Amino acid sequence: MKKSKMYIDKNFVIDKVDNRLFGSFIEHLGRAVYTGIYEPDHPKADEKGFRKDVIDLVKELNVSIVRYPGGNFVSGYNWEDGVGPKEKRPKKLELAWRSLEPNEFGTNEFIEWCKLVNTEPMTSINLGTRGIDEARNFVEYCNFPGGSYFSDLRKQHGYNDPHNIKVWCLGNEMDGPWQIGHKTALEYARLAEETAKVMKLVDPNLSLVASGSSGWHIPTFGEWEATVLEHTYDYVDFISLHAYYDNYENNIENFLAKSIDMDSYIKSAVAACDYVKGRKKTNKTIYISFDEWNVWFHSRKEDEKVEPWQIAPPLLEDVYTFEDALLVGLMLITLLKHADRVKIACLAQLVNVIAPIMTRKGGGAWRQTIFYPFMHASNFGRGTVLQPVISAETYDTKDFKGVPFVDAVPVFNEEKNELTIFAVNRAQDKIEFDCELKGFEDYSVTEHIILENNDLKAVNTEDNPDNVKPHNNGNARNEDGKVKAELSPLSWNVIRLKK
Repeated sequence: MKKSKMYIDKNFVIDKVDNRLFGSFIEHLGRAVYTGIYEPDHPKADEKGFRKDVIDLVKELNVSIVRYPGGNFVSGYNWEDGVGPKEKRPKKLELAWRSLEPNEFGTNEFIEWCKLVNTEPMTSINLGTRGIDEARNFVEYCNFPGGSYFSDLRKQHGYNDPHNIKVWCLGNEMDGPWQIGHKTALEYARLAEETAKVMKLVDPNLSLVASGSSGWHIPTFGEWEATVLEHTYDYVDFISLHAYYDNYENNIENFLAKSIDMDSYIKSAVAACDYVKGRKKTNKTIYISFDEWNVWFHSRKEDEKVEPWQIAPPLLEDVYTFEDALLVGLMLITLLKHADRVKIACLAQLVNVIAPIMTRKGGGAWRQTIFYPFMHASNFGRGTVLQPVISAETYDTKDFKGVPFVDAVPVFNEEKNELTIFAVNRAQDKIEFDCELKGFEDYSVTEHIILENNDLKAVNTEDNPDNVKPHNNGNARNEDGKVKAELSPLSWNVIRLKK
């Protein structure tokens, strides 16, 4: 049997987890909004049209922040179209996804929904077709108490108290040629700088996210970050990263190694941020908002068949397999290991569109395979990330060398006196896992949750929603200050200890 060892010391700390690491994303794309979170004619809709079955599942995930309304959508969006009386809102051609947007759901509905699911709103402004003026008006509408045109307009729309949205994205993927209003690094940097200035004049307490590269394999990566931060450093708090991974080659060994690519991406982005920090000789640190990440590839061919200019067509509806859940678990471990610099992260997206939750129009809602690693990390991964020292056998793949069969991270919740170890076994056979605990010798294992399946391509459906589901029958135990366990082949593991 292969062996792996991990050493944990209570004094070796990476950083406290920012709760916003467990965020998600709702874009006006496909069925994310309409027949996803909002479906007035559904038998389980509340008086506002929000699906209560979806609300319950979002609460299970304990999502801490939700980014809205896009995504590519925002680069052609006029926020004014989505506020005020619904019968007066215009239907528009939505160019990013070539759909018809009815604007029945907008900013105010989103804020109401956020309150129902106990999450923080994170919104984006249009720096594709619009800019400074739209941004200042939007902040005034959302955050100013009253006595001005746009704040009083919000009150006329039935919202007397300001929304107090504190996290704002300065556009989306502006480095991408696919983006409406795509810009060069310098064009975007100057616009973002001046927009950030006026937004903070309206509300000095905003946290702003500059649009970073939409992937570190894009040719402009690094140079883009440096140029953008040279101009925006004094006004923004975060720079965004986006990453999606696929398994077109059907190569499980290489697929499960792709979290290493994510790790390298984060390290490179941090280096770019700190390069500008050094040039500016400042004590201010720019943090990472990894506000789009997931597996995405299953639905691409189907999406090519969808007729344009429909309301809420089925787009990006990936049906996730068991192996996808393993990579999502590995990506969550990677994000936690960078808790010192990654302070916001959004699983993209939340419902129907490359999502952990699926719905049927007029029908049920169910958990996809990737629901479970996120739910575990979000509920048990809040606290302080400890620095793991891991010794494990490795393997090589087409794209990666020295891939450890086991990746893991510990999180200590001091308030609850709980230690949680998240671990993935990449091997196709059992691994003997041995973790030495320093400072936790008297903690007992309370449960060992395992997500495993003999079929890597197993999925969950409305008719068979529990086909891939975790169980609590793991064998982890604390023996004389060491956690010992056998990790099942190709498995996601959550080992919880309590004093």
